Amino acid sequence: MPSFDEVLKEAGEFGRFQKRVFFLLSQTGITFSSLFASVVFLGRAPGNFWCRIPGAAELSDRCGWTLEEERNFTVLPLHLGNESVSGECERLDVSWDPSAGCASPLARHGNQSAGSSPLAPCRDSWVYQQPHASIVSEYDLVCDNAWMLDLSQAILNLGFLAGAFILGYAADRYGRIPIYLLSCLGVGICGIIVAFSPNFTVFMIFRFLQGMFGKGTWMTCYVIVTEIVGSDQRIVGIVIQIFFTLGIIILPGIAYLIPTWQGIQLAISLPNFLFLLYYWVVPESPRWLLTRKKGEKALKIMRNIAKHNGKFLSPHYSEITISNEEVSNPSFLDLVRTPQMRRNTLILMYAWFTSALIYQGLVMRLGIIGGNLYLDFFISGAVELPAAFLIIVTIDRVGRRLPFATSNIVASIACLITAFLPEDIPWLKTTVATLGRLSITIAFEVVYLVNSELYPTTLRNFGVSLCSSLCDLGGIIAPFLLFRLAAIWLELPLIIFSILAAVCGLLVLLLPETKGIPLPETLEDVEQL
Repeated sequence: MPSFDEVLKEAGEFGRFQKRVFFLLSQTGITFSSLFASVVFLGRAPGNFWCRIPGAAELSDRCGWTLEEERNFTVLPLHLGNESVSGECERLDVSWDPSAGCASPLARHGNQSAGSSPLAPCRDSWVYQQPHASIVSEYDLVCDNAWMLDLSQAILNLGFLAGAFILGYAADRYGRIPIYLLSCLGVGICGIIVAFSPNFTVFMIFRFLQGMFGKGTWMTCYVIVTEIVGSDQRIVGIVIQIFFTLGIIILPGIAYLIPTWQGIQLAISLPNFLFLLYYWVVPESPRWLLTRKKGEKALKIMRNIAKHNGKFLSPHYSEITISNEEVSNPSFLDLVRTPQMRRNTLILMYAWFTSALIYQGLVMRLGIIGGNLYLDFFISGAVELPAAFLIIVTIDRVGRRLPFATSNIVASIACLITAFLPEDIPWLKTTVATLGRLSITIAFEVVYLVNSELYPTTLRNFGVSLCSSLCDLGGIIAPFLLFRLAAIWLELPLIIFSILAAVCGLLVLLLPETKGIPLPETLEDVEQL
């Protein structure tokens, strides 16, 4: 009886069938990255807004004021009294009544019109020139509530974390395709509910669920693509990352064309329903079927793959061999029970955490320089494209381990140099920081591939999902680490990033090289790497 890799060679390791499946599943990267980075545009600054004085709405209707005229009557006297007060988070502690004059509504308050009136904090009385442009204006996430915008992104990352555990486990137990399709359906439904949430609580609940299902779509499609190609073709695990970057590049164009946050939310959510059509064109992973003792189904799929690739399997094939390893429901203990698995798991978890923390930290750091939001975001995405091409050029020539370690070391050096470059040459600081961004992007993309190659089929989806959950933890910590440390010294976060990347670069050298090696099927295969 032939092994799975022998049958795959005969059926075609990357023929027409695998290319079609790869292209279809890669589209998931575009929708997932749009969800991942959507807060930049869903939560963009609302422009001009101010706090409305009680009674101002009724008086404005009676007098026929424009919003600009109401703002002048509300904010200008406040600003004259104290130039440091903007009128956004505080208002005059007065109340207008409908009998006030339209020309000078503050006249009845005497000298208070000069700004001497006591101030009161604003409570749910904000007026926005663009009331539905973002969730900030939709749910009043300003002033004392501004931290809730950060919470909305933390909730999304918590959803990613939950999806890594729950759906990663489910995909190893119930199959890749059922969980992928369920996740696509979940992302679409939750995305619609998020867009029409009546309040911020409902928004947060379904944003968490959308993050959970979103992680399910991305991780599961990645594992399927990796499992249906031969060991010499697993570079597709890097190429699929290009579609993630394409999503980053496309997102600012969507946001530029659609003026409301609800429209943007629907634009990045509805395409997930199209992925449900994959039920008829993307088969279950034959590797997974073999681990669940479903050899006949696996062989049938392999014959179909061979047919589409213009090849034929030997007619005497009646069964594909698979290890005698007992299939059980995966658990974390399986990832640390044996010496090699334990080493691989701990190093990969640290690599995921470090890559995400530094990647998001550098993105946010470049974003605070101001400028055109849409153009800056587009450029930051375009910077990532060379990463995939550099990996493709080097990874099959020199292996996985050396580029993995080198990219972390270069990122470490770039962060360290950026921290000590003088402020009067900003172009050089930005250039070196961009080099660090490119390097950590390479590390981020390599860890996906290496992670899937170092786990046996019985634990692959669960192992990748569990280790990548540290990426979500890094994403949650990144903004707090960046802004808290920057308050002490602006460049202190870069020093921390440099140390973390240097340690990661050294640790990954302890991982086994997986270039040209068949995917391990059992724990014993991993121990023999």
